[in-house]
Amino acid sequence: QVQLVESGGGLVQAGGSLRLSCAASGRTFSNSAMGWFRQAPGKEREFVARINSSGGVTTYADSVKGRFTISRDNAKTTVYLQMNSLKPEDTAVYYCAAALGYFGTNVAREYAYWGQGTQVTVSS
Repeated sequence: QVQLVESGGGLVQAGGSLRLSCAASGRTFSNSAMGWFRQAPGKEREFVARINSSGGVTTYADSVKGRFTISRDNAKTTVYLQMNSLKPEDTAVYYCAAALGYFGTNVAREYAYWGQGTQVTVSS
């Protein structure tokens, strides 16, 4: 079992930055790929970014590439999402998720554990 707790969401103006954190406990964190997903009102949950278990491989959705950075600190069992140059269309509830394997995918249903989500609102 893995418990995930996100933090760092909030209200920010367009062009601003936020850093999300996801603290993990339970199953060995360093064996799990981690992902960030988001869900806007009336829309399906979508992939944002993922990172493999060692932190050496990252993948991003085209919509956030060049603006967002995913990272992890296995000693602190925490994964981060640095979000820069935020746009109103980035407004959503952001979720972190843990995969059972080392690499993960871009598909939400392939992640076994989820946090409760943190709201990010970007005003224009």
